[in-house]
Amino acid sequence: MDIVRRNIKKISFKKPELTNLRKLGSLVSDPEKFRERHGRILSILKTNVEVGALEALIRFYDPLYHCFTFPDYQLVPTLEEYANLFGLPVLDAVPLSGLEEVPKPLAIATALHLKKTEISANLTIKGGLQGLTSKFLFNKASFFAKAASKDAFEAILALLIYGLVLFPNVDDFVDVNAIQIFLSKNPVPTLLADTYHSIHHRTQKGDGIIMCCAPLLYRWFMSHLPQTPHFKENPDKLRWPQRIMSLTPEDIVWYNAYCDVEAIIDGLWRVL
Repeated sequence: MDIVRRNIKKISFKKPELTNLRKLGSLVSDPEKFRERHGRILSILKTNVEVGALEALIRFYDPLYHCFTFPDYQLVPTLEEYANLFGLPVLDAVPLSGLEEVPKPLAIATALHLKKTEISANLTIKGGLQGLTSKFLFNKASFFAKAASKDAFEAILALLIYGLVLFPNVDDFVDVNAIQIFLSKNPVPTLLADTYHSIHHRTQKGDGIIMCCAPLLYRWFMSHLPQTPHFKENPDKLRWPQRIMSLTPEDIVWYNAYCDVEAIIDGLWRVL
């Protein structure tokens, strides 16, 4: 089985707003309560992605088998793994299909603790999609943070993370799809689907930008790599492709203890 090695120009995960988002995230007064409501999105926001690691991972993507194929084993992210990493369950509901009606201004306003007139006045079109500018949402989040309006601040912060980190599409813009997923409270299926679609589509083209939640993909990949000091510290200064190619099935972390609560064994496959 041939390992696909493509020229991927860029992995999209760094945005100009990242620093400002992290500053806002540091203002959350009760991170545990925030996590219960929105999952581990603050942790995902704070993840420092090693670009070389993801670029190396993408090179091993096999579009025929829809997985990452290495010399002696295969890796593939699963719904259960993403749900555990994200910190929210998968709801018994149909994920976003793109055929849904555009959320009404009132529904958006209610979720963000804003006035309907504010949403109606600021909904705009960018990149062919309706949505809200990040500037508008940043201003509102900053205002509510200073006013100690916890619920409004945290809701707007969460939506910003959805639009700019989890489901990035148009720069400086939170589009209607990100808003719809935020309102549905069922982001995990779409996150996993975005990962597969983005990597598969761009890999087949042999070029382009990987548009998915890179921090979450990175965390998944890191969770299955050796946790030994030697591998982490990389004293030989090996490049990521060399580090990955040196691994055997025995080196890979095939089972993660965080799945114990639901007795889920991660869906990683070895090549027999």
